Amino acid sequence: MKLNIKANFLYWVYNILLLLYWATLIPVLIYRLFREEGFFQRIKQSIGWLPEDLKKKISDRDAIWIHAASVGEIVAASPIVREMRKEHPEEVIIVSVVTATGFSMAHRIIEGADGILYFPLDLPYFTNRILNIVNPKVIVLVETEIWPNFLRVAESKNIPVMMMNGRISNRSASRYRLITFFTRHVLSSIRVFCMQSRIDAQYIISIGADPNKVIVTGNTKYDQTYGIVTEEERGRLRKEMGFNDDAYPIMIAGSTHKGENIPVYKAFVKVKEQFPQAKLIIAPRYIYQADLIISEGVSLGVTMVKRSEMVSGCKSDIPYDGVILDTIGELGRVYSIGDLIFVGGSLVRVGGHNILEPAAHGKPIVVGPNMFNFVEIYELLSRRGACAMVRNEEEFIDTCLDILLNPARAKHMKESCLQIVGENQGATHRNLNELKKLLDKLQLWG
Repeated sequence: MKLNIKANFLYWVYNILLLLYWATLIPVLIYRLFREEGFFQRIKQSIGWLPEDLKKKISDRDAIWIHAASVGEIVAASPIVREMRKEHPEEVIIVSVVTATGFSMAHRIIEGADGILYFPLDLPYFTNRILNIVNPKVIVLVETEIWPNFLRVAESKNIPVMMMNGRISNRSASRYRLITFFTRHVLSSIRVFCMQSRIDAQYIISIGADPNKVIVTGNTKYDQTYGIVTEEERGRLRKEMGFNDDAYPIMIAGSTHKGENIPVYKAFVKVKEQFPQAKLIIAPRYIYQADLIISEGVSLGVTMVKRSEMVSGCKSDIPYDGVILDTIGELGRVYSIGDLIFVGGSLVRVGGHNILEPAAHGKPIVVGPNMFNFVEIYELLSRRGACAMVRNEEEFIDTCLDILLNPARAKHMKESCLQIVGENQGATHRNLNELKKLLDKLQLWG
């Protein structure tokens, strides 16, 4: 009884803090309602009012609800939906997202979903309303989406919940451990935790998950199809970027953060001294920083143009050294034309980003010292010499040059990437097998 009282109190505190947080955002929300196209519909969906056409397609149809918050989770969910649709075409599948970029990405790469909607605000009334409308037979959380009220309401309605492709960083685990009593109570409603790696499994257990419910199934991102790019498509991408056949090497910096673009430019300048036909692509993590990144390049004698302007038909009247990839959802395939890849969020203390995307294309990869969000994947690649870690800007420049000037090292890195990705594929089927076991056990599989 005391445990229930304490848990109820913590939910009450959580809800009060959430309301206060949203109250502070009211001016921003009002501004976005007037300035951001589609934001009104996004807010309506988040408070449980769905468009009538979407409502008819998904309401009370025994759907499998897959929640993938943003772009990274959508990429992980894509092979899950694809294989689920292939094996069980009769099932109704819906996908929910949190961010506008995730919503756009879901429409672009998830073809098998019967409906895509915004996830409700995590307050009891809104979660209860949307769950009453959809009434799914199971909810699948992709990676680590822990929403206390949503899980609590789902449990009260006897809707089973499982986690697929679960991942939790050391930083997040450390924060959750401060409130382990609460997280243990929240996680108790999840029936199965399918985690990406042994480390992720340890972390989820450390914050309160029942060890008997936790298994390691691998990372579904190894099964993504962005690694399959034809020679014709690569040629088209090079042409669209304005790179001729002589352009070599093409250096790509993916998901860069503030503080990383200057080292990238400096490395490119040194590369260009050795390879006059070199080209550069920078894909910033936040595309609104494109103009700032272009200005940083100018200060170092590097001229960049925006991919978005090229797509809209604007052509540069002057020669340029590279392209700012300020578009959503292209990076995974654009990596295919690179000769050397730097994955951002690693020279600054962000924790790194997805190194599987360039690895799937068999590319030499360089990262900074901060890869704590992808420890196991990095260790797997680095042990085989497929990924090089540098400690600072000077090492970054030297390593980029060494890889490009040493064909044997570059070849080894490429071959190792492809071997590792091939050896680790199959996580999607392992995750779906666990879903089948759960639904068979509950006699819910269609």
